[in-house]
Amino acid sequence: MWTRRGLPSVDDMRQNSSSHPPPPPGPRPPAPVPPLSWPLVLGLGAVALVRPLARITGVTDGLGSPTGPVLLTVAVSAVWVLVVGLGRVPRPVLVLTLAGVAYAIAIVPLSAVLSGVLEGTVSGPLANPVAIVPVLLTNAAWGALAGLVALGVQHLRGTDRR
Repeated sequence: MWTRRGLPSVDDMRQNSSSHPPPPPGPRPPAPVPPLSWPLVLGLGAVALVRPLARITGVTDGLGSPTGPVLLTVAVSAVWVLVVGLGRVPRPVLVLTLAGVAYAIAIVPLSAVLSGVLEGTVSGPLANPVAIVPVLLTNAAWGALAGLVALGVQHLRGTDRR
């Protein structure tokens, strides 16, 4: 049907919609960002508490220094990478960076309490507040490095979810 002015009607436009070219391709809207799993972040940060626990119980003394702490750090890193890399966790670098920060936040007051109980004097970052920022940055970097490895594992498995 045509209108009085000689223009196609809405019905004609609907029926002949194939005669119009498709809209030009444009950028896709960004995919929604999945929320962080805070229980996972905190749980992975808590896994790293095995390091001070091993020191308190003397496990690291039996392994020797620096072998014991290094082995424990590698073991915790392996757990992090396996859980996040094989678990298809979205944003692995961010998740493990925050796990490292969560561990650092937990260990700062914990080291003061444990050193006071075990050694009779407060030591660690709280005794030297200038050390708090390096502790946070070091553990964030540890988590970020583990996150990059986990991202690589996800990529190799074809489950790269950045």
